[in-house]
Amino acid sequence: QVQLVESGGGLVQPGGSLRLSCAASGFTFSSYGMNWYRQAPGKEREFVAFIDWSGGITKYAALVKGRFTISRDNAKNTVFLQMNSLKPEDTGVYYCNVNSNWGQGTQVTVSS
Repeated sequence: QVQLVESGGGLVQPGGSLRLSCAASGFTFSSYGMNWYRQAPGKEREFVAFIDWSGGITKYAALVKGRFTISRDNAKNTVFLQMNSLKPEDTGVYYCNVNSNWGQGTQVTVSS
């Protein structure tokens, strides 16, 4: 079955950086676009970024555009989210997604 395992979250100061990873298995990773979503405390889950199967097309939520970069390594069945210039409002649980499948999430906390 499809498995998505996120990692790389943690506590970081405002202005800092983190790189999230999502290791995928149970499907032909190189054939699917992948998404990152996040959910802040008390808020709905929201879209963060998308990358197509080849890595040639990416899309970002307006709130993260210019600060976050999504990428993938099809040889390693992994998708990444490089997050720079982090703000307190970026705090939340970050999830990897493909179709209706979700990982368990990784916590990102931006605080001084």
